[in-house]
Amino acid sequence: MQAILYIAHGSRVKAGTDQAVAFLQGVQQEVHVSIQEICFLELATPTIAEGIANCVRQGATMIAVMPILLLAAQHAKQDIPREIAEAQKLYPHIQFSYGEPLGIHERIIDTLQARILEKQQPNCEASVLLIGRGSSDPTVKRDLAEIATRLRMKYNYQTVDTCFLYGMGPSFDDWLQHEKERQHQVFIVPYLLFTGILRQSITKRLQGLSNNNMMLCESLGYDVNVKKVLVERIDELLHFKEEGVS
Repeated sequence: MQAILYIAHGSRVKAGTDQAVAFLQGVQQEVHVSIQEICFLELATPTIAEGIANCVRQGATMIAVMPILLLAAQHAKQDIPREIAEAQKLYPHIQFSYGEPLGIHERIIDTLQARILEKQQPNCEASVLLIGRGSSDPTVKRDLAEIATRLRMKYNYQTVDTCFLYGMGPSFDDWLQHEKERQHQVFIVPYLLFTGILRQSITKRLQGLSNNNMMLCESLGYDVNVKKVLVERIDELLHFKEEGVS
């Protein structure tokens, strides 16, 4: 019997965890698989091991593991595969398959633009800053740069910069140091899925700046476009599995 295990990141802020659960419950309504469980990578429960056990307890013989992550970094490439490998030892009769993060997708570009428009109509000189969580994996920097390029070209911004809260630079602090006096509109969009400590950190760093041209938008978040991308990734995973690729 087929199961899907959704792995969200988890947050120290309860609202972030609640947002993930509410979003994934909506996704479950659009996926026609009898066993669907939600778990968390860290900072919340159930854990991945508990999520897998819940699937097995319900009679799953095949578990499609779906990471609810924006980009492919250490969590997607190392941490979750390690958990799957450990589970395979415990449940040798279970067939596991593993999906892709949300990644680069045109619908996500549209959601970034929606976050900007929620704040204010950009003028012809407006620029954008995308703030990523950060990683030591260079592919994260490359992928966010590609997303920035697509946003700039599709919606005709002067520039779309990227920075990160930790890991490989440029850092948000460095960007602020160089750009805090910028005189035209700057829309700052946290490239994050949920409310949490990182969002609070961005807000705190912007406090005290006298530049009213810098506008902090809502995080990327969970919206209908993100839901459609996730359902598409799930369909890809289940289709590849049916074709014998896992």
